Amino acid sequence: MKFSEKMKKMFEDHRDPDEMSTWIFSLTPLGIAFAFYFVFLLPMEIPDKDLLYVVGAAAGFAGLQAYWIARGWRRNEGMTVILGMVGIGFALALTYAYVIFTR
Repeated sequence: MKFSEKMKKMFEDHRDPDEMSTWIFSLTPLGIAFAFYFVFLLPMEIPDKDLLYVVGAAAGFAGLQAYWIARGWRRNEGMTVILGMVGIGFALALTYAYVIFTR
């Protein structure tokens, strides 16, 4: 299948209405992993620990969005792919803003 055919098919098909609840549910393991990351770093004396928290949260969220981009691509759901890219951009923008405004 050519790229143009793939793009056309991705935006012609309908999106699964349960996709949003599945995405919200997928945040649970990410939250649990971040809680362990937070607890692990808490007792350590590391300079700029807040930066590690922000970058760690952004990296985890961007990784989750990359999974959703791949899922949307496989299932021909163009909006899932676009929203995944928007999510990565959002995580990048927030991290960049934090670094710029706090340093």
